[in-house]
This record gives sequence, structure tokens and C-alpha cells, in this order.
Amino acid sequence: MTGKTPSHPDGPPMGWNSWDVYGASVREFEVLENARLMASQLAPFGWQYVVVDIQWYEPDADSSAYRPFVPLEMDEFSRLVPSVKRFPSAVGGRGFGELSARTHEMGLKFGIHAMRGVPRQAVHANTPLLGTDARARDIAQTSSTCPWNTDMYGVDPLAPGAQEYYDSVLSLYASWGVDFVKVDDILRPYAAGEIELIRRAIERTGTNMVLSLSCGPPALEHADHVSRNADMWRMTDDFWDRWEDLYNMFEACRLWAPYCRDGRWPDADMLPLGKIALRSREHGVGERWARFNKAEQRTLMTLWTIARSPLMLGSYLPEMDEWTRSLLTNPEVIGVLNGSKNPRQLMRHGDKIVWVSEGDGCSYVALFNTGTRPVHLAVPLDEVTEAGEAALRDLWARQDLGRRERVLEAEVDSHGARLFKLTGRR
Repeated sequence: MTGKTPSHPDGPPMGWNSWDVYGASVREFEVLENARLMASQLAPFGWQYVVVDIQWYEPDADSSAYRPFVPLEMDEFSRLVPSVKRFPSAVGGRGFGELSARTHEMGLKFGIHAMRGVPRQAVHANTPLLGTDARARDIAQTSSTCPWNTDMYGVDPLAPGAQEYYDSVLSLYASWGVDFVKVDDILRPYAAGEIELIRRAIERTGTNMVLSLSCGPPALEHADHVSRNADMWRMTDDFWDRWEDLYNMFEACRLWAPYCRDGRWPDADMLPLGKIALRSREHGVGERWARFNKAEQRTLMTLWTIARSPLMLGSYLPEMDEWTRSLLTNPEVIGVLNGSKNPRQLMRHGDKIVWVSEGDGCSYVALFNTGTRPVHLAVPLDEVTEAGEAALRDLWARQDLGRRERVLEAEVDSHGARLFKLTGRR
């Protein structure tokens, strides 16, 4: 493919995803209660997407653990559909149409998770495919399976009927009003052929459906291909509320920063903030408030913002506390996410890390300290802005700090971050 029109020229997608709270088991009323909170408290700050994560077609999913080889809800054309047991409005073949419509009525956008491939049960029963004489067994690549989930076989991208199958799946999603689809088990190993089938199928729907690819990281050799075919793609494995995960994200963001531009977003994964894991047991840890301390939570938000990663919140919104709300609703910080360009790591000396990006007539500087003690950081202004001096504003504090000449200096707490806007003149 030669490229595509960016779906989000103004900034990366911002929203909520059900995985960190409910694992594979989210139910319709839970989606709606979180959506209502997003609409009332977060949408004014740019948060838009409500995403139902994996296995919405599994009637008895009850946690983050997958039940292997269980019957799934599927239509007559080999396409998975929502479980009526968990999503009552799907009755009568309505799929996600009503849930999507109710989300749209709140002024939000609706998204779902999808696994790469064709359902195993469709292949075993050799059920029909819409729009082709081929059947499920004809397009299946049975040697291509997901190592952590048994729902699907891969699709042979060269098989007659393969494109028609994906066209029918994405057309179904479009008929439900889906604005965002997160396709999983497609980056590692890198399934270039299926990525192209899915991208082509989305284009044929005539919608601006966002394509998010998971789970990463793909090899950097695929960077040009993935950035031509996806709106966003994971540059990491699943991210959780552990310092080692956050520490490792600095290098992932550095490697993928050159491929970040409007409509093409390297994705640092979800934000496990606030109350999480109501029905998740990832890494053996259940319901809790995020284990990051406040400095680490601000570091998380600062890195995702300066690197311009999509922001997908994994939090139980009905119990959102004031601290979490303050992280998510600072308009000046969100302005960096949506209004900057050319994000990059400027320097790193041990635990001291500096990132920069450019805005309209200004520059942004993020200072990070990954060490265990507070540090003093000094950044020469001529490495950040063409001006010999600059007016400095602390974006987290929302406070002007006066003018600086030659150097920006600041104290940064252990595991902490500072975020500044510099407006300079010659």
C-alpha cells in the first residue's frame, strides 16, 4: 500500500478501554456506566472513545483468564457477534448497534477489540463466508495460532475469499457504528498480509474507523509498513502499574519517536490509573488502586503526552478520585499531546532524561528522573529553542515562572517529571 489519509490529524485518540478493569468479562451495563462518567467528566477535555476489549463474543467470560476452546457466539457467515448473555441489546442480530448508538448519543465514539483471523469453530464446521463461494476452511491458516488465546486461526492472505471475509467483518462492524477497532495478535509475529487485508476492508466501508494494532512491539524493520497501514500500533507488550514497565517505556518511546506523526501514532498502551482490576488477575494481582505513587503517575502522563502516544485509560471511572481526575483533565498538558510535533528524546545521562517537542511558536520540555533521589537538571536553551531566552511556564502547576536566559534548570523528584512550555524571542 502507498499510504492512507490520517483519521486523526489533530492528535492521537483518547479514550477508555475495558481491559484493565474487567479483563475479558465486561458487560453492557458496565460499559454504559463508564461511558456516562467519561461523557460528563472527561469528554470536555478531549476524551472520546469507549472501547470494549477482548472476547465480547464469549458468553461466560468472568475475568482476564481465557477459557480455551469454548463455544463462541457466531453468525451464519463465520463472524463473531456479541454474547446476548452479556450484551442484551444484541438480541435479534442487532450486534453492537444499540450500544454504539447509546454511546454516540452521549457525544462519544465506540470501539471494539477483534482477534486476527477466522474463528476456529467456523473452520471446524466449515461455515460459509459472505460475498464469496469460499468457506472458512478455505481461507484458514491452521498453523497460525495465537499462543495465549484459542479463539482463532490465522487467515492466509493469498487465499481466494480472504479479502471478502475481512470485508464482511469490517462491514458488519461499520453497520454497528463502530468507530475504532483494536486488532490483536497481529504484530508479533508481524502479519503483514492480514494487516493489509484489514486496512483495505476498512477503506471499503467508507468510514473513518480507527485501526489500532496490538500487541507489540513489532520489529523496527516493519515501521514503515505499519505506519502506512495503521492509525496506531503498540510499541510494547501489555503495560501495567509496575515501575519496571514504566522505566522500560522510555527506551520504547525513544526508538519509535521518529515514526510519530499526524494520523500515525506509536502506542505506549493503556493508562492503569485510579481503581483497576475489578475482575482482572494479571500477574497474580487483583482489585486495587494503581500501585504507582503520585510522582510515577505524573511521569507516566508526561511521557505519554510528550511522546504523543494515544491515551487509553484503564480505570473504573465511577470511583475516579480527585488526583486521577487532575491528571486527566489538565488542558495545558493535553494541549501538548494535541498541539505539538516532532517529539524526541533530547538527552539521557543515567537517570536524567530530557524530551522535547515543538508547538506553535513555542517549545515543550519534559524533564524526568528515573533515579531514587531528587536531582537537579539543567538544559541549555539553545538546544531547545532558537531564542536566546524564553518565558517559562510549568504546565502541571499551570504557573508562569518568568524568563530564563541560556539555561532551563529545575529540581525533579525521584521517579518524577516536570513539563514546561518555553516561549522565546530573539
